[in-house]
Amino acid sequence: MKKNIFLSLLFIFFAIQLQKAQVNLSVYSEISIITAGPGDELYEKFGHSAIRIKDPVLNLDIIYNYGIFDFNAPNFYTNFAQGKMYYLLAKYDFKYFLNTYKKEKRWVKQQVLNLNQQQKQAYFNYLETNALKENATYLYDPFFNNCATKLRDITKYVFKNDVQFKNKDIGDYKSLRNLMNQELYFNSWGNLGINLIAGIILDEKRKSEAYMYLPDYVYSIFKNATVKSNNDKNKQLVLREDVLLNFKEKSNSKFNLFSPIILFTLIAFIGVFITYKDFKNKKRTKIVDFLVFFTTGFVGLILVYLWVFSSHKTAPNNFNILWAFLPNLILAFKLSKNISKTWFQKYIGILLVFLLLTTVLWIFKIQVFPIAITPLIFLFFVRYIFLYQFLLNSKK
Repeated sequence: MKKNIFLSLLFIFFAIQLQKAQVNLSVYSEISIITAGPGDELYEKFGHSAIRIKDPVLNLDIIYNYGIFDFNAPNFYTNFAQGKMYYLLAKYDFKYFLNTYKKEKRWVKQQVLNLNQQQKQAYFNYLETNALKENATYLYDPFFNNCATKLRDITKYVFKNDVQFKNKDIGDYKSLRNLMNQELYFNSWGNLGINLIAGIILDEKRKSEAYMYLPDYVYSIFKNATVKSNNDKNKQLVLREDVLLNFKEKSNSKFNLFSPIILFTLIAFIGVFITYKDFKNKKRTKIVDFLVFFTTGFVGLILVYLWVFSSHKTAPNNFNILWAFLPNLILAFKLSKNISKTWFQKYIGILLVFLLLTTVLWIFKIQVFPIAITPLIFLFFVRYIFLYQFLLNSKK
């Protein structure tokens, strides 16, 4: 009995050691950048990037996927609100990865990297170490640390100055917001939400390497990148390209009766019409003012929270707070009470100045605001001007 236990323990020990031992790729191995087309969900709209390692000699075909997260993880939504989004590097058989995209009818392309044996092994070793349980979790950021930027950063880390990312067809000095708006339909709730909570950091002009937070740009920039060979000469980083799934790319623009612009235009029309009737009748519809002040104040509360109390890199310096003014939330509940008309008129004057400042920032592209809020901005202008004039006349 003791002998059997000893042999079992010995077997387990050698199995663990064998697992820890370095696997050496064969000369027939391939390392590929995998790019997938967009899907239906918001987090799929930009496509996906991953790394594939295939070795027929070792019977190896693995995907390294940095895009894994779990909605059901403890405190997921609380962490998300605080800017602490934890993602995971998952390593599994490539066939399962491909089957998922086949079911979703999303195209998949492969770029086989033009690496020598030493470079392949270094790349593989890095991924294997990163896939260990203690290393696999990372702090996700949709613009600066995601499944796409990981591929760029890993390649730069492994090859140091031997790799050069460049693309003569892609110009520098575009903003991350501009690139995002090209990928995400402007009249969608997703586009509105991201543009609403993101400050001027997304409007900074950047070099093309920063564009690689988007899988499409990972694909196009890798395609024209170079890497040093054994004789110290530069060669194309991508050896060949393969289309693995050839589905038609899904359109990001679908008509939606309840899209932001349609809904906000309807609200603005109703609000302006009521304001016109108030002007004609020389009265003030209090419920309209309550809704305007409560809504702008509540949105301002969310933006200030994200700016001050969260770790979202894109949340600070967000000038949406000029039209979504937090103190409006308090004032919404004071409007039905006796407040100083002189003070209130000055307050409305400040709100009008903030709306004008919002327009100036937008025109000069210091911060680009969500297009969908344009009807609401117009409504706020009209209502605030009416209130200013109404208070002016009521004091006479």
